[in-house]
Amino acid sequence: MTEKKIIAVVGATGSQGGGLARAILDDWNGPFTARALTRNPDSPAARELAGRGAEVVRADLDDEAGLRAAFDGAYGAFVVTNYREQRTGEQAATRSRARMERDQAANAARAAKAAGLKHVVWSTLEDTRPHFTFLGSQPPTIGDGYKVPHLDAKHEANGYFTASGVPTTFLETSFFYEMFIYAGLSPHRGPDGTATLTLPMGDSVMALVAAEDIGRTAYGIFHAGARFVGRTVGLAGTHANGDQLAALFAKVLGEPVVYRPMTHDQLRAADIPDAEELGNMFQFFTQAADTFVGNRDLDLIRTLNPRLQPLEDWLLTHRPRLQAAL
Repeated sequence: MTEKKIIAVVGATGSQGGGLARAILDDWNGPFTARALTRNPDSPAARELAGRGAEVVRADLDDEAGLRAAFDGAYGAFVVTNYREQRTGEQAATRSRARMERDQAANAARAAKAAGLKHVVWSTLEDTRPHFTFLGSQPPTIGDGYKVPHLDAKHEANGYFTASGVPTTFLETSFFYEMFIYAGLSPHRGPDGTATLTLPMGDSVMALVAAEDIGRTAYGIFHAGARFVGRTVGLAGTHANGDQLAALFAKVLGEPVVYRPMTHDQLRAADIPDAEELGNMFQFFTQAADTFVGNRDLDLIRTLNPRLQPLEDWLLTHRPRLQAAL
C-alpha cells in the first residue's frame, strides 16, 4: 500500500483550514492524510479531528521554528492567517493586524521552504489599491497606507511565498456567506414589517463563497498538483447582484425581501466595528466588480470542488438562524 502524503493544515480548527481537514478525512481512500496544526490541541474541535484520524500538532504562526517542525515530513501545507484573531494588549501595541499577518505569512513561507514542501496553498486576496488608483477613486486610507488592510496585506504577503521559491498556489477567496449571519448582514424587518436586505453594492454583482468550500477547493488543488503551482485561483460559489440576493433570501425565508442599497459613506459612518474598512471593502467590491467577479470562474472551481455550495443551498441549511435574525 502506498504511504499517504501529509498535508499540514494551518488553522485546522477554524473555518477555512477545517474545511480542508474535513475534506481530507472524508476521502478516506484518497492519497492524502491530514496533519492538523493548532495552537490548542486540547480544544473540542482539535479532539474531534483527532478522533476522525487526523494527526494533531501544536503550532503557532508567530513561531517559525515551531512551524518548521510541524511541516517536517509533510508533502504540502495549507496556510491561512486570521486578520481578526484576538490579540493581547502587548501584541496590539507593538504591531498592526496587517503587520501581524505579513509576519506570520513570512514565517510560514520560510518554514515551508526549510521543510522542503512540494506544494503550498496560500489563502489570499487582491490588493485593492491599484484598482482604486486605476479607477480614480480615493477611499480613506486606513493605517500603514492600506485601503482595505485585510485584503491588501494578504496580497503583499504573496511575495514571501514567491521569494522563498516554495511551489505555491495563490487561492483568492471572496465574501463569505457566513457574513450574513456573523456580521448581521442578512435581511431585517423594518418598522413597516417588510424584510429588507441592505448592502452597499448598488446594482453591482458580488462574488460569494461558503467558508467550508475554501478548504474543499484547496483539497482539489492539492489533487491537481503541479499544474496549479504558480497559479492564482479565484474562488466563489455564487455570483449575484443585490436584487438576485434578495430573491434568494425571499425563496428561502418564504416571504418577500426587498433590496435597498446603501452608500459606502453610510457604511463607513455606521456605529459598528471596523465600519470604515468595511465601507472601503464594499467600495472595492462595487467599483472593481467586473475584475473581481471575472477572476472567479465557477466552472473551474466546480472541477476542483464538485461539492461547491450555491448560496441557495447554504441559506436553506441556515434558514432557522436567518429567520431568527429577522
